[in-house]
Amino acid sequence: MLWIALVTLQAAPAAPAGPPATDIYLADLRVTQGRVSLGVPVNVTARPGYDNQPFFLPDGRAFLYTSIREDSQADIYRYDIDQKTSVRLTTTRESEYSPTPLPDGSGFSVVRVEADSTQRLWAFDLAGSRPRVVLDSIKPVGYHAWGDAHTLVLFVLGSPSTLQIADAGFPEARGEVFAKDVGRSLQRIPGSASVSFVQRDSVAGAALEELDIRTRRVRKLVKVPPGAEFFAWTPAGIVLTASGTIVYQWDSRRGGAWEQVADLAAAGLSNVTRLAVSPQGDRLAIVAVPVAPPAPR
Repeated sequence: MLWIALVTLQAAPAAPAGPPATDIYLADLRVTQGRVSLGVPVNVTARPGYDNQPFFLPDGRAFLYTSIREDSQADIYRYDIDQKTSVRLTTTRESEYSPTPLPDGSGFSVVRVEADSTQRLWAFDLAGSRPRVVLDSIKPVGYHAWGDAHTLVLFVLGSPSTLQIADAGFPEARGEVFAKDVGRSLQRIPGSASVSFVQRDSVAGAALEELDIRTRRVRKLVKVPPGAEFFAWTPAGIVLTASGTIVYQWDSRRGGAWEQVADLAAAGLSNVTRLAVSPQGDRLAIVAVPVAPPAPR
């Protein structure tokens, strides 16, 4: 989500690189006898620049996403699937990332990069109004997921990064650390009080793990495919991830190995990263880089 440009000091400093140019695609999703199939992905943001971090609203008829436009600020937009239109929700001097619907449906939470570069968790109403701090003391927050109506699971930047639990009802409280050196993908597991995350391990390899926010227990689910970083859960308990242009599935109820679902190269996509499944399990939002058409001869 939050990229950091590393600038080498030279006689004339180079301009910092911008975030990657990405688009968001929508594809129909179907699960038949434990097998996921995808329809043809449609580019719904199709424009130069950064469109990323989709998160469906509870009714599945729209999704929130992060977009960086001409002013170079990251703001939150809502894409209406039926109307095929995007509406800007935040227009601020700060940058907002990782829009996530609040558990009570009253708005959405974001990671805000404040004027002094502090990264804290904030919330807005559904229309992008009434900004307020959710957690005052925990920073720098990189990513987050709501485990239940008041419990947050946080990716907190550091050396190493940490996985922390915090109670939104106590904004001044500090987070409780449950894992270190974790990945960026935090996902609420449908139908449970658990959040999945990636535990890195330079020896054994990265694994997808589950944190039960009620029992505070962590258990390993499955090793992740090489190159996979972001994960999404279907309501049926199937995990989706991508590496390159290949989409994989793993059925948490059956176990076993990862299985290939689709190769999106044929649809003109490259470098597939984030995925988001609609709450109804009928659509998949895909973040990817469109393949440039061949130059005319």
